[in-house]
Amino acid sequence: MGPIAKIKEQLFERVLLATALLALIIIFAIAMFMFQQGYPLFKKIGLLEFLGGCTWRPLEEKFGILPMIAGSIAVTAVALIISVPLGLLTAIFLAEIAPQWMQHLVRPAVELLAAIPSVVYGLFGMTMIVPYVRYLAQTKLALSLDPGYRAGYSVLTAGLVLAIMILPTIINVTEDSLRLLPPQYKEASLALGATHWQSIRYVLFPAARSGIMAGIILGMGRAVGETMAVIMVAGNTPIFPRSLLSPVRTLTSNIALEMPYAGPGIHRQALYASGAVLFILTMIINLAVLLIRFRQVKTK
Repeated sequence: MGPIAKIKEQLFERVLLATALLALIIIFAIAMFMFQQGYPLFKKIGLLEFLGGCTWRPLEEKFGILPMIAGSIAVTAVALIISVPLGLLTAIFLAEIAPQWMQHLVRPAVELLAAIPSVVYGLFGMTMIVPYVRYLAQTKLALSLDPGYRAGYSVLTAGLVLAIMILPTIINVTEDSLRLLPPQYKEASLALGATHWQSIRYVLFPAARSGIMAGIILGMGRAVGETMAVIMVAGNTPIFPRSLLSPVRTLTSNIALEMPYAGPGIHRQALYASGAVLFILTMIINLAVLLIRFRQVKTK
């Protein structure tokens, strides 16, 4: 290697190192900014009161985000319950069963789902899903529901929209995990007399478990952090959700809705503190993905 080529290689390595360090600096700066802006609220009302309080009334200086935390968890749980079985079955179909022409048809459709803007999903939910949920609440369950629960904007509606949004993530990661398995796994299973489905269920699926869990957690991370689509279909009421048809407000929705008119003071500090809680939650999800991938590499 000549001296010029060596200098170019060293320069390239330093550029890559600087890029990686820049990403870390940005993440650290965001975290410091959120906690610095939200710390005065923690100091004034207390962390436990903020996280465990059930009342959000900025004009009365009551800031409890437990209903928003519960709303985020409820909406995400509904989305995962719907999307995980559909996503896993679709990925298995594409990786192991679908003929070539079907793969060329379905895979671009899945990738197109990932490219659709969230506001379009929100419009779809408002015009297609909300009316159906409203009809269900007003007819089938009208006798057992409070009138405020019959508008159609609810946990169920937001969960259905988010389920459609996170399907591409679960499908793509699961399919890649199945395709990256050594072909000897399947060949050995078939050679021992197992059927195709038995090989998928008892050999391939357990072997790809770490990648599949990573896809599910990544989908959960997107569901927790989604804002626009949830604002359009969830109802945005800061109350503790009591049923699938209850209107709900998530942490992301709360920040997006109130930040434009929150003046300097405790109200804005509460929103920054909500962002800090959301940041921690997102970091926990990402660390879980990294831990799963580390265990997968260590196992191999």
